[in-house]
Amino acid sequence: MKLATIRVNGTTRAVRIDDDKAVDLGESDLVAFLRHSDWATRAADADGDTYEGALDYAPVLVAPEKVVCVGLNYRTHILEMGRELPSHPTLFSKFARALVGAYDDVTLPAVSTQMDWEAELGVVIGAEVRHADTEQARAAIAGYTVLNDVTARDWQYRTTQWDQGKTFEATTPIGPWLVTADDPAVSAQGLNLTCEVDGDTVQKADTGDLVFDPATLVAYLSEIVTLVPGDVIATGTPGGVGHARKPARYLQDGSLLVTRIEGIGETRNTCRRETR
Repeated sequence: MKLATIRVNGTTRAVRIDDDKAVDLGESDLVAFLRHSDWATRAADADGDTYEGALDYAPVLVAPEKVVCVGLNYRTHILEMGRELPSHPTLFSKFARALVGAYDDVTLPAVSTQMDWEAELGVVIGAEVRHADTEQARAAIAGYTVLNDVTARDWQYRTTQWDQGKTFEATTPIGPWLVTADDPAVSAQGLNLTCEVDGDTVQKADTGDLVFDPATLVAYLSEIVTLVPGDVIATGTPGGVGHARKPARYLQDGSLLVTRIEGIGETRNTCRRETR
């Protein structure tokens, strides 16, 4: 199944996306919907109001309790940089206000001149989980989505802590929907992930190349804090980011940023410079 949050008449609604329509799930957004322990059955059986035509996609998770991000997690990229594979995940976080919808504009902050792209697989939690083993962690995954961890490099590297460059408001597209973990489209070991900027393919990888896979990440994080329905884990980006290029390349006002994952979907966002 594909589940999403859409904007309708000044509010939002959680919906199931069918081929030709969206079916209302009875909640304002997917975070609220995933809090039902039987959300999967409810989603499959839903026959509420329907929405047809062009849909206005909000961030698939409007206000998650946590957005946890992982750095340095693609094996090939790490080795090609001459680094050793990490023994533990590198973690940082975002605030919910960083998130935008799959087709919304991405804001390029007025204070940054080095806004970079980072295509990533997003993991969405569907059940509360704490101190999980790998199987329990896998069972707690509701599904997967597309995310781009757009980053202000000039702020990220001001200090050894990354958060300040990672969570500028309205910079992180996510969606357009989550594909549930039981969907055959995402059951393969690896999914093709690509990022395009103004028509140029700048990143291309296979999610099977992750050092720490989704279940491993969920289990690891659950040792630190209770994960709850609607939490998001951004699993890391492969090589090809603009900051590492020679010369470096960054997103510009008007740049079209397209992030695509096989079997899930794509986000397509125009970048707009912040005005004050």
